[in-house]
Amino acid sequence: MDSSNSNSSKLSALESQKVRKISFEGDALRMSMDWTVEDLNRVQVLVETTHGASHPSSYHLGELAGEIEKGVFQQGGKPALYTTTDICDGIAQAHNGMNYSLPSRDMIASMVEIHALATPFDAMVLSSAGDKAVPAHLMAIARLDIPAIHVPGGAMGAGPCLRSNEELWHMSVEVDEGKMTKEEFLAFQRACCPTCGACQYMGTAATMQVMAEALGLALPWSALIPATNAEIKRAARAAGKQVMHLVEADIRPSRILTREAFENAIMVHSAIGGSLNAVMHLIAIAAEAGIRLDAQEIDRIHRGIPVLVDTKTAGQYPTELFWYAGGVPEVMLQLEEHLHLDVLTVTGRTLRENLEDYRRNEMPRMAEMFLANYKLNRRNVIYKLSKPLKPEGSLAVLTGNLAPQGATIKKSAVVADMQVHQGPAKVFDTERDAVDALRGKRIVPGDVVIIRYQGPRATGMPEMFFMSELIASDPVLSHSTALVTDGRFSGATRGPCVGYMGPEAIDGGPIAVVADNDLVLIDIPNRTLNIVGIDGTPQSAEQVAETFRQRFERWSPPTIQHKGVLGQYAKLARPALEGGSCSIPRAPRD
Repeated sequence: MDSSNSNSSKLSALESQKVRKISFEGDALRMSMDWTVEDLNRVQVLVETTHGASHPSSYHLGELAGEIEKGVFQQGGKPALYTTTDICDGIAQAHNGMNYSLPSRDMIASMVEIHALATPFDAMVLSSAGDKAVPAHLMAIARLDIPAIHVPGGAMGAGPCLRSNEELWHMSVEVDEGKMTKEEFLAFQRACCPTCGACQYMGTAATMQVMAEALGLALPWSALIPATNAEIKRAARAAGKQVMHLVEADIRPSRILTREAFENAIMVHSAIGGSLNAVMHLIAIAAEAGIRLDAQEIDRIHRGIPVLVDTKTAGQYPTELFWYAGGVPEVMLQLEEHLHLDVLTVTGRTLRENLEDYRRNEMPRMAEMFLANYKLNRRNVIYKLSKPLKPEGSLAVLTGNLAPQGATIKKSAVVADMQVHQGPAKVFDTERDAVDALRGKRIVPGDVVIIRYQGPRATGMPEMFFMSELIASDPVLSHSTALVTDGRFSGATRGPCVGYMGPEAIDGGPIAVVADNDLVLIDIPNRTLNIVGIDGTPQSAEQVAETFRQRFERWSPPTIQHKGVLGQYAKLARPALEGGSCSIPRAPRD
């Protein structure tokens, strides 16, 4: 068979070409836009971003979409540009807008599904940089299982003196207390976010860009490129070209998203000191791929993989320096003896082959030269496995009578003297009430602040970042006071903050009947979270259980009603440590 007949046969097998034979309006409608007759016969590629004026992680993505489009064209395909923008967790903080943050993840994933299947397309390239946008796109890639690549939207440039925007929360308190002038605060507020891109610390946005690459769904060394660096545009165009090769070879996400690929990603997550939110997101992405993943498995892997990356907020350096130091490939080289090297990636080659290419490439050594501007070298940012930054991974999963189904804590961000802590509970049903109590000096050293009714089915699972940052920024409370919630935390969270608790309060989890002055014991080394006393008096596990049984006899869940999309999400959402998703997961395939 000659090549022309072969190409014709391959084209006719594409879904877009099958639909053209039965949907005659489609061609006519496309040609009213920027399509030619020749374009109709090409591989049709969905290029979808979260471009919009929503926040700096998405504002610049239109430029990357244009580069992706060029890459698709250069390889003979026809791209179509779509967008469903995301919201900004930073802007949504400290008010009811935060309730919509996690639900937005599922809605973005669903919009990509609608766009990809209603048309339909033969392949897709998705680009995003933000907290919920990246996991949404990875969920959609796993769900749709058509040839696909993710293009990370990069990192924001560092603020003055390498500082970053999460410091504004405790600065605002310093202004109120007269420790900082309003003019100093406004000057930092103006300067701390100098470019587009994901926030400068290893929060959820940065972590999930790293996860896209670690899973094999993004091109090597494409996560957290400084958003102002021309390399990010070249990476976007390369993705547009490469997706056409994936179509040719019929390489679909189901061949890439294996259990081994998720284990690799979890090892990288441990090494970078990644966001707690990534646990929930990885479980949700795995469910879309038909793979069972649970928090206990993530905890097991974290016990064996140390923290190697020294980035904010638990560390020193902004994330653009992580990319200059070699980014994900450099971390993977350090973890090489632990990783599954034969997994397939979107390069069409194995991880082993990608790392060999990285070793031979001069560009990482050129990038490292930027670190000299800061009088740093690669090993200041990415440590060797033989001499890690911290001996164990970044998170721990705790269980006990307060969290029968588990809860998580970013232990790498907890000071040594708070790894084990016992204190009396101070219980609140909203973050605002807790913040008011702290500012009113009603929370004292030793307390364990409890904020409940913040889970997915209660309020959409908002972040408790305001409260956690106020505790972490206080030199006394940060070494003496803990926060426990069935809500979640920002990736920037520091300090002894336990969240993602299951069951959540609205579903009758034990946190629903904790009372002021109950004694709470957080034991990170032993992975436990227990009530060990009632009304300030230590009691046995049996006595605590009996007290809680009596309290539940008098308890009934509060009525929490939501309108619209938040109500839909709350009704359908699964527990946080089952992914917090409201979609129907694929039947397990492993």
